[in-house]
Amino acid sequence: MDDVLRSAPMFSSLDPEAAAALRTSMTPVTVHKGQQLFHEGDPGERMFIITDGKMKLGHTAPDGRESLLAILGPNELLGELSLFDPGPRTATATALTEVNLLALHHTALRPWLAGRPEVAEALLQALAQRLRRTNDQMADLVFSDVPGRVAKTLLELSDKFGQEFPDGTHVTHDMTQEELAQLVGASRETVNKALAEFASRGWVRLESRSVVIIDADRLERRAR
Repeated sequence: MDDVLRSAPMFSSLDPEAAAALRTSMTPVTVHKGQQLFHEGDPGERMFIITDGKMKLGHTAPDGRESLLAILGPNELLGELSLFDPGPRTATATALTEVNLLALHHTALRPWLAGRPEVAEALLQALAQRLRRTNDQMADLVFSDVPGRVAKTLLELSDKFGQEFPDGTHVTHDMTQEELAQLVGASRETVNKALAEFASRGWVRLESRSVVIIDADRLERRAR
């Protein structure tokens, strides 16, 4: 389990002794498929590291419309804002599969960070990357068409969850068509039309809650 902890970018600089010391302050948590880890507006007092499975982070607008902010997998952080600002959660975290996590209360990490500036720097880098992704998503919504955003989303999912096989990169994303559309930021009909076009061109093969990427170069060019 300490090796899993050190595989998270934030804690990659830890030596085995430091990882074991931090691990004693962490609590294992299991969330079953479809269950929520936390809800938007809940008090945010803990950070989580995913050790196995996939979580989705979503936001619900006042009119009831839902959007997906991110799909997270093993070694990724969620709820890290609570370490510095233990206020209300800004998103809802729901399990796409059965998920195992390690939870860390912000009061346990702050004293531990005081003597390890390299970990504090890694945490700040993780926060900066999250902000950069948010800015990129906003720019895509303004400047990219839906097929371009679909192509970019497939490539990002491939980077996280793709497995190489002779017939292409198999990407098991575990999302419904509606969830994939929410992640892209478009209607399900428009996203499905883009996916069908990619499939007809031989760039991808569509499967249930997964996709096989056959021609990543063409997708990359379409995403630009």
